[in-house]
Amino acid sequence: MCRTFLIIKLYLSIFFINLFVITNSYSEPIDKIIIDGNERITSETIQMFSNVNNGDQINSNILNQITKSLYETNFFSNVSVIFENNILKINVIENPIIQNINYEGIKSTDLKEKILKNIKLKERISYNDYLLKKDKEIITLNLRNEGYYFSKIEVDTNFLEDNKVDIQYNINLGNKSKIKKITFIGNKIFKDKKLKNIIISEESKFWKFLSNKKYLNQNIINLDVSLLKNFYLNKGYYGVQIRSTFAKMDETGNFELVYNIDAKEKFFFNNLALKIPDDFNRENYKKVTKLFSDLKGKNYSIYSIEKILEKIETISIQDEYESIKATVEENIVQNKIDLLFEIKETERYFVDRINIFGNNVTQENVIRNQFEIDEGDPFNDILAKKSINGVKALGFFDNVQDEIITDEINKTKIINLSVTEKPTGEILAGAGIGTSGGSATFSVKENNYLGKGVGLQASTTIDDNSIKGKFAISNPNFLNSDKTARFLLESSETDLLKTSGYKSNKTGVSAGTNFEYYEDLSLGFGQSFFYESIDTNSTASNRQKTQEGDYWDSFLKFDVDYDKRNQKYQTSSGFRSFYSANIPIISETNTLTNTYSYSVYEELYENNVSKFSFFARTARSVSGDDVKLSERLFLPENKLRGFERGKTGPKDGEDFIGGNYISSINISSTLPQILPNSQNTDFLVFFDAANIWYVDYDQQLNSSNKIRSSIGVGIDMFTILGPLNFSLSQPLTKKRTDITERFRFNLGTTFW
Repeated sequence: MCRTFLIIKLYLSIFFINLFVITNSYSEPIDKIIIDGNERITSETIQMFSNVNNGDQINSNILNQITKSLYETNFFSNVSVIFENNILKINVIENPIIQNINYEGIKSTDLKEKILKNIKLKERISYNDYLLKKDKEIITLNLRNEGYYFSKIEVDTNFLEDNKVDIQYNINLGNKSKIKKITFIGNKIFKDKKLKNIIISEESKFWKFLSNKKYLNQNIINLDVSLLKNFYLNKGYYGVQIRSTFAKMDETGNFELVYNIDAKEKFFFNNLALKIPDDFNRENYKKVTKLFSDLKGKNYSIYSIEKILEKIETISIQDEYESIKATVEENIVQNKIDLLFEIKETERYFVDRINIFGNNVTQENVIRNQFEIDEGDPFNDILAKKSINGVKALGFFDNVQDEIITDEINKTKIINLSVTEKPTGEILAGAGIGTSGGSATFSVKENNYLGKGVGLQASTTIDDNSIKGKFAISNPNFLNSDKTARFLLESSETDLLKTSGYKSNKTGVSAGTNFEYYEDLSLGFGQSFFYESIDTNSTASNRQKTQEGDYWDSFLKFDVDYDKRNQKYQTSSGFRSFYSANIPIISETNTLTNTYSYSVYEELYENNVSKFSFFARTARSVSGDDVKLSERLFLPENKLRGFERGKTGPKDGEDFIGGNYISSINISSTLPQILPNSQNTDFLVFFDAANIWYVDYDQQLNSSNKIRSSIGVGIDMFTILGPLNFSLSQPLTKKRTDITERFRFNLGTTFW
């Protein structure tokens, strides 16, 4: 056995020695380098690309590498490399230079920028047949992403003297491909109506004349899939699969967009545990272990996991555990999931540099403000991921790619972040009609003004009784304070001459800030200045007419918002408690307004959402004066169904004048078991109870203190004209002067 091993070893040694001798026996020195055929590119540049010099040893492998290197420059259509008599001869034929590139058939500058993204050939660089073919494919793909699935592209090349070429793209866009219908198939659990509210893509309707979401767009479809998956994961469907997404073209050239969903079985949290290093103080993680107890037996949710990781991160960072990494280990037993959250101490590295690429519009400080770590800080994996997620959450970029490079010698890390800018402007137009009247809204918004991360919005809203215009500025990181600063200029006219005997014109400005003071607890402060003119008519009482005139008011605003909802949109669990005060600073009436609202959500059974809410508002003068007519309070129409808007509470003659106090209790619960196969209809039952009372300017009118209440059923439908909701109510208790409304409907949509 040993002898056989020695013989094999001997043969291998002889083989590698011969291989080395043979390889080197064909290596010869270069005595001279001759470069021929080049006109535009200097011989020195070609020799640099070849990476050879006189005196270097050369063999067949090096000759092949020279040929490959020269082709990779894209400067040459043909390369010949010969080595004879110690002379290296390099013969090249240069590619033409692109003089002009023209794109015929596209007038929109914005569309042209989008479809030319990522193309390789540009003016004043070398022409290449292969790259031209690839550019045509890229433009075709980009056109499809913009909805032009029927576009045709022809490319003409015109070779000129002096080895130059002109390229012309003749593009026939054709009609944009519209989404005629969106369908969800498979084991989808939820109705189409709910799922359509999750995705971005929209069905093409005649009133969606401004919307770009009605066109087939692969990038948006990919985002739809991600949104759908996150929705199901948050509902407990751990194994959900969006099996396929495809578009079927009909005879008109429009598409039916189909999402094939398999929700699979619903999963629940079981045992959740935390593993930390021995030198960590377990007492500091009591809030995490309490959350474990609260979650046991509840639906699996990635939102809950993110909240746990966020708590772990916050505690670990506060305790100055700098070099740590948090991981989650899952163990599935039937339809229950055990989770082990583990915190590991990692080797200590420092951040050497943070490089940001691709931000041609967004200023670098806007991106860097999202970083929780800085150059020179100890590297922390948790903070690095949180920083990158913060950049993504800005909503300014189509794509965010990160790369972390480790230097083991110096124990440092370089963070490279590459971003792809996207348009950040929005246009919104909407309209609605119902038993309470009609309304229309138009809004223009820019979320990243001049790349500074500043938001601008101008909006106008018109309804039966009022017209309102607003211009708002929002800076989410004012003076690098991590606090949002707001500025608002607004003007409104409210005409209640027919129902309440007065009309108000109000113009003013306000400024403020809000910030997260504690976990899920936000504070807001602001100040406003308003000029208001009040007019009355002949139906107004003498006391009302005394309030006719001009007013100048200044208020200090204070908000407290404690938000524990699982999500702000389509909430299904949690609660929110909100308090707001408007404190008079300069005012003729010195009206102090307090508002409090509380809402709690609970899923009582599969696909059900039940809600209980309490609302209260007061308006009283701190100096004992009468509050202005425009400061008097009316019940919001969603707080008391079964009664006409603005036609409950105290009356002065024939006018409903509102009260100084309002309050309401609302209970509602969805009924998914009714018409479960109707994909575009949802039902709910509700109970409303509310009161509006007290008139400070005339004690004789204070006889309206009575609980109004109603019970009923509500229906939400998605129709060919847009979302329709209506309610059938039965008033249970009321004041004799109140005007009831047993049937109420609202039909509304957005055009963009």
